[in-house]
Amino acid sequence: MGLLTGKKLLITGVLTDGSIAFHVARLAQEQGAQVVLTSFGRQFRLTQVIARRLPVEAPVVQLDITDPDDLAALADRVREAGFDSLDGVVHSIGFAPQTVMGGQFLGAPWSDVAVALEVSAYSLKSLAVAAQPLLTGGGSIVGLTFDAKFAWPVYDWMGVAKAAFEATSRYLARDLGASGVRVNLVSAGPIRTTAAKSIPGFEQMEERWSDRAPLGWDVYDPEPTARAVAALLSDWFPATTGEIIHVDGGVHAMGQ
Repeated sequence: MGLLTGKKLLITGVLTDGSIAFHVARLAQEQGAQVVLTSFGRQFRLTQVIARRLPVEAPVVQLDITDPDDLAALADRVREAGFDSLDGVVHSIGFAPQTVMGGQFLGAPWSDVAVALEVSAYSLKSLAVAAQPLLTGGGSIVGLTFDAKFAWPVYDWMGVAKAAFEATSRYLARDLGASGVRVNLVSAGPIRTTAAKSIPGFEQMEERWSDRAPLGWDVYDPEPTARAVAALLSDWFPATTGEIIHVDGGVHAMGQ
Protein backbone atom coordinates (compact mmCIF):
# COMPACT_ATOMS: atom_id res chain seq x y z
CA MET A 1 0.00 0.00 0.00
CA GLY A 2 1.34 3.41 -0.98
CA LEU A 3 1.46 6.58 1.05
CA LEU A 4 -1.43 8.06 -0.94
CA THR A 5 -3.48 4.97 -1.75
CA GLY A 6 -7.10 5.91 -2.38
CA LYS A 7 -6.45 9.67 -2.43
CA LYS A 8 -7.93 11.90 -5.11
CA LEU A 9 -5.78 14.93 -5.84
CA LEU A 10 -6.10 18.12 -7.87
CA ILE A 11 -2.71 19.39 -9.03
CA THR A 12 -2.10 22.74 -10.70
CA GLY A 13 0.99 24.00 -12.46
CA VAL A 14 2.01 21.03 -14.63
CA LEU A 15 3.53 22.71 -17.68
CA THR A 16 6.54 20.52 -18.56
CA ASP A 17 7.99 17.30 -17.23
CA GLY A 18 10.54 19.48 -15.45
CA SER A 19 7.86 21.21 -13.38
CA ILE A 20 7.88 20.46 -9.67
CA ALA A 21 4.13 19.88 -10.02
CA PHE A 22 4.75 17.17 -12.63
CA HIS A 23 6.99 15.28 -10.22
CA VAL A 24 4.41 15.70 -7.46
CA ALA A 25 1.78 14.18 -9.78
CA ARG A 26 4.11 11.35 -10.80
CA LEU A 27 5.07 10.52 -7.23
CA ALA A 28 1.45 10.77 -6.07
CA GLN A 29 0.38 8.23 -8.68
CA GLU A 30 3.27 5.95 -7.77
CA GLN A 31 2.04 6.14 -4.17
CA GLY A 32 -1.50 5.13 -5.11
CA ALA A 33 -3.32 8.41 -5.76
CA GLN A 34 -5.65 9.37 -8.58
CA VAL A 35 -4.74 12.72 -10.08
CA VAL A 36 -6.53 15.42 -12.07
CA LEU A 37 -4.57 18.35 -13.50
CA THR A 38 -5.55 21.93 -14.38
CA SER A 39 -4.43 24.19 -17.18
CA PHE A 40 -5.75 26.98 -19.39
CA GLY A 41 -5.25 28.90 -22.59
CA ARG A 42 -2.37 28.01 -24.89
CA GLN A 43 -0.84 25.90 -22.13
CA PHE A 44 -3.81 23.52 -22.05
CA ARG A 45 -2.72 21.32 -24.95
CA LEU A 46 0.84 21.23 -23.62
CA THR A 47 -0.41 20.05 -20.23
CA GLN A 48 -2.46 17.34 -21.96
CA VAL A 49 0.68 16.13 -23.76
CA ILE A 50 2.72 16.15 -20.55
CA ALA A 51 -0.08 14.32 -18.71
CA ARG A 52 0.57 11.34 -20.99
CA ARG A 53 4.08 11.06 -19.57
CA LEU A 54 2.76 10.29 -16.11
CA PRO A 55 2.55 6.65 -14.98
CA VAL A 56 -1.20 6.93 -15.65
CA GLU A 57 -2.45 9.60 -18.03
CA ALA A 58 -4.31 12.19 -15.95
CA PRO A 59 -7.36 14.18 -17.08
CA VAL A 60 -6.90 17.93 -17.45
CA VAL A 61 -9.59 20.48 -16.58
CA GLN A 62 -9.78 24.14 -17.52
CA LEU A 63 -8.80 26.62 -14.79
CA ASP A 64 -7.57 30.16 -15.22
CA ILE A 65 -7.00 31.08 -11.59
CA THR A 66 -7.91 34.73 -12.27
CA ASP A 67 -11.19 33.94 -14.05
CA PRO A 68 -14.26 33.99 -11.75
CA ASP A 69 -16.22 31.80 -14.18
CA ASP A 70 -13.49 29.15 -14.23
CA LEU A 71 -13.29 29.18 -10.45
CA ALA A 72 -17.05 28.83 -10.12
CA ALA A 73 -17.07 25.92 -12.58
CA LEU A 74 -14.07 24.07 -11.11
CA ALA A 75 -16.00 21.64 -8.89
CA ASP A 76 -18.32 20.63 -11.73
CA ARG A 77 -15.42 20.18 -14.15
CA VAL A 78 -13.58 17.96 -11.68
CA ARG A 79 -16.73 15.88 -11.23
CA GLU A 80 -17.07 15.59 -15.02
CA ALA A 81 -13.49 14.29 -15.09
CA GLY A 82 -14.61 11.43 -12.83
CA PHE A 83 -13.75 12.77 -9.37
CA ASP A 84 -16.76 13.08 -7.07
CA SER A 85 -14.60 14.43 -4.25
CA LEU A 86 -11.03 15.45 -3.47
CA ASP A 87 -8.63 14.62 -0.65
CA GLY A 88 -5.94 17.10 -1.59
CA VAL A 89 -5.07 20.12 -3.69
CA VAL A 90 -1.63 21.28 -4.82
CA HIS A 91 -1.09 24.98 -5.58
CA SER A 92 1.87 25.41 -7.91
CA ILE A 93 0.94 28.70 -9.54
CA GLY A 94 3.02 31.83 -9.84
CA PHE A 95 3.55 34.64 -12.30
CA ALA A 96 5.00 38.14 -12.29
CA PRO A 97 5.62 40.45 -15.24
CA GLN A 98 9.29 40.98 -16.07
CA THR A 99 8.90 44.63 -15.05
CA VAL A 100 8.64 43.75 -11.34
CA MET A 101 11.75 41.55 -11.07
CA GLY A 102 15.41 41.65 -12.03
CA GLY A 103 16.38 44.65 -9.95
CA GLN A 104 13.39 46.81 -10.80
CA PHE A 105 11.82 46.93 -7.35
CA LEU A 106 11.71 50.73 -7.05
CA GLY A 107 10.41 51.35 -10.55
CA ALA A 108 7.84 48.58 -10.85
CA PRO A 109 4.35 49.95 -11.69
CA TRP A 110 1.45 49.03 -9.43
CA SER A 111 -0.55 47.57 -12.31
CA ASP A 112 2.15 44.91 -12.83
CA VAL A 113 2.71 44.38 -9.11
CA ALA A 114 -1.04 43.78 -8.77
CA VAL A 115 -0.84 41.00 -11.37
CA ALA A 116 1.97 39.32 -9.42
CA LEU A 117 0.02 39.52 -6.17
CA GLU A 118 -3.23 38.22 -7.66
CA VAL A 119 -1.71 35.28 -9.53
CA SER A 120 0.97 34.34 -7.00
CA ALA A 121 -0.72 35.03 -3.65
CA TYR A 122 -4.47 35.71 -3.78
CA SER A 123 -4.81 32.66 -6.02
CA LEU A 124 -4.22 30.36 -3.05
CA LYS A 125 -7.44 31.63 -1.49
CA SER A 126 -9.22 31.48 -4.85
CA LEU A 127 -8.19 27.86 -5.40
CA ALA A 128 -9.05 26.81 -1.85
CA VAL A 129 -12.56 28.28 -2.05
CA ALA A 130 -13.18 26.81 -5.51
CA ALA A 131 -12.08 23.34 -4.39
CA GLN A 132 -13.80 23.45 -1.00
CA PRO A 133 -17.10 21.87 -2.18
CA LEU A 134 -15.08 18.77 -3.17
CA LEU A 135 -13.13 18.53 0.09
CA THR A 136 -16.11 16.97 1.79
CA GLY A 137 -14.10 14.81 4.17
CA GLY A 138 -11.50 17.43 5.03
CA GLY A 139 -8.19 17.10 3.28
CA SER A 140 -4.91 18.81 2.58
CA ILE A 141 -4.00 21.89 0.58
CA VAL A 142 -0.28 22.21 -0.15
CA GLY A 143 1.39 25.18 -1.83
CA LEU A 144 4.91 25.78 -3.08
CA THR A 145 6.84 28.83 -1.95
CA PHE A 146 10.33 30.31 -1.96
CA ASP A 147 11.43 31.50 1.49
CA ALA A 148 9.93 34.98 1.88
CA LYS A 149 11.82 35.97 5.03
CA PHE A 150 14.62 37.49 2.98
CA ALA A 151 15.10 40.13 0.29
CA TRP A 152 16.63 37.94 -2.42
CA PRO A 153 18.61 39.34 -5.35
CA VAL A 154 16.46 39.98 -8.45
CA TYR A 155 13.29 38.44 -6.92
CA ASP A 156 11.90 41.85 -5.96
CA TRP A 157 8.08 42.02 -6.05
CA MET A 158 7.78 38.29 -6.57
CA GLY A 159 9.37 38.00 -3.13
CA VAL A 160 6.68 40.31 -1.76
CA ALA A 161 4.05 38.16 -3.46
CA LYS A 162 5.52 35.05 -1.80
CA ALA A 163 5.35 36.80 1.58
CA ALA A 164 1.67 37.48 0.93
CA PHE A 165 1.25 33.87 -0.22
CA GLU A 166 2.72 32.56 3.03
CA ALA A 167 0.49 34.84 5.09
CA THR A 168 -2.53 33.74 3.05
CA SER A 169 -1.79 30.10 3.89
CA ARG A 170 -1.92 30.87 7.61
CA TYR A 171 -5.28 32.64 7.36
CA LEU A 172 -6.66 29.78 5.28
CA ALA A 173 -5.41 27.32 7.90
CA ARG A 174 -7.36 29.31 10.48
CA ASP A 175 -10.59 29.50 8.48
CA LEU A 176 -10.61 26.00 6.98
CA GLY A 177 -9.52 24.11 10.07
CA ALA A 178 -13.06 23.66 11.31
CA SER A 179 -13.81 21.76 8.08
CA GLY A 180 -10.87 19.44 8.67
CA VAL A 181 -8.82 21.00 5.86
CA ARG A 182 -5.11 21.42 6.50
CA VAL A 183 -3.15 24.15 4.68
CA ASN A 184 0.63 23.91 4.53
CA LEU A 185 3.48 25.06 2.31
CA VAL A 186 6.75 23.59 1.09
CA SER A 187 9.53 26.13 0.77
CA ALA A 188 11.88 24.72 -1.83
CA GLY A 189 15.38 25.76 -2.71
CA PRO A 190 16.03 26.92 -6.28
CA ILE A 191 15.06 24.35 -8.92
CA ARG A 192 15.75 24.83 -12.64
CA THR A 193 12.13 24.89 -13.75
CA THR A 194 10.69 26.84 -16.67
CA ALA A 195 9.22 29.34 -14.20
CA ALA A 196 12.57 29.83 -12.46
CA LYS A 197 14.41 30.37 -15.72
CA SER A 198 11.97 33.16 -16.57
CA ILE A 199 13.23 35.21 -13.60
CA PRO A 200 15.84 37.71 -14.81
CA GLY A 201 19.14 36.95 -13.07
CA PHE A 202 17.88 33.72 -11.44
CA GLU A 203 21.43 32.35 -11.45
CA GLN A 204 22.29 34.91 -8.75
CA MET A 205 19.89 33.15 -6.41
CA GLU A 206 21.22 29.66 -7.05
CA GLU A 207 24.95 30.16 -7.56
CA ARG A 208 26.03 29.69 -3.92
CA TRP A 209 23.10 27.62 -2.69
CA SER A 210 24.86 24.26 -2.67
CA ASP A 211 27.85 25.78 -0.84
CA ARG A 212 25.63 27.18 1.91
CA ALA A 213 23.44 24.07 2.27
CA PRO A 214 24.68 21.67 4.99
CA LEU A 215 23.11 18.80 3.02
CA GLY A 216 24.14 20.15 -0.36
CA TRP A 217 21.66 21.09 -3.06
CA ASP A 218 21.00 19.99 -6.64
CA VAL A 219 19.13 22.59 -8.68
CA TYR A 220 18.20 19.89 -11.21
CA ASP A 221 16.52 17.53 -8.72
CA PRO A 222 12.85 18.24 -7.84
CA GLU A 223 12.38 14.86 -6.13
CA PRO A 224 13.01 15.99 -2.52
CA THR A 225 10.46 18.77 -2.91
CA ALA A 226 7.91 16.43 -4.49
CA ARG A 227 8.35 13.97 -1.62
CA ALA A 228 7.64 16.67 0.96
CA VAL A 229 4.46 17.69 -0.88
CA ALA A 230 3.36 14.04 -1.06
CA ALA A 231 3.97 13.59 2.66
CA LEU A 232 1.82 16.64 3.50
CA LEU A 233 -0.94 15.33 1.23
CA SER A 234 -0.92 12.04 3.11
CA ASP A 235 -2.50 11.13 6.45
CA TRP A 236 0.86 11.28 8.23
CA PHE A 237 0.44 14.96 9.24
CA PRO A 238 -3.09 14.90 10.68
CA ALA A 239 -2.54 17.73 13.18
CA THR A 240 -0.25 19.99 11.15
CA THR A 241 -1.59 23.13 9.50
CA GLY A 242 -0.34 26.65 8.89
CA GLU A 243 3.17 25.25 8.59
CA ILE A 244 6.04 25.84 6.15
CA ILE A 245 8.30 22.84 5.56
CA HIS A 246 11.72 23.85 4.20
CA VAL A 247 13.24 21.60 1.55
CA ASP A 248 16.34 23.59 0.75
CA GLY A 249 19.29 21.58 2.01
CA GLY A 250 19.19 23.55 5.26
CA VAL A 251 20.00 27.01 3.89
CA HIS A 252 17.07 28.63 5.74
CA ALA A 253 18.72 27.80 9.10
CA MET A 254 22.21 29.07 8.27
CA GLY A 255 23.80 32.46 8.80
CA GLN A 256 25.53 34.27 5.96
